[in-house]
Amino acid sequence: QVQLVESGGGLVQAGGSLRLSCAASRRTISDYTMGWFRQAPGKEREFVAAVTWIGSTHFADSVKGRFTISRDIDKNTLYLQMNSLKPEDTAVYYCAARSGALAATYTSYSYWGQGTQVTVSS
Repeated sequence: QVQLVESGGGLVQAGGSLRLSCAASRRTISDYTMGWFRQAPGKEREFVAAVTWIGSTHFADSVKGRFTISRDIDKNTLYLQMNSLKPEDTAVYYCAARSGALAATYTSYSYWGQGTQVTVSS
């Protein structure tokens, strides 16, 4: 069973930065495709970024150039560095894992963390 635990959320002003972390329970980071999703109130869960087990990355257009995804395989931890944050980035951010190729739909992921709140004030 894969367990994922996010941390690092909080309140930040527009233009600021946050780094989210996702600690996995076992060799998930190196063996799975890992993704970040977010969900704002009243909206569907949307794709943010993903990295495959070989290190290929993909980003949603809305975060390209502002967010980066990385991983520390030794620590079995996934990161999402968020820069130039905007109020529309406000959401609960989720870490997810799937065995297989990179995917950008939340239904493709089997394992989920509990989420961490990110709030960007204007």
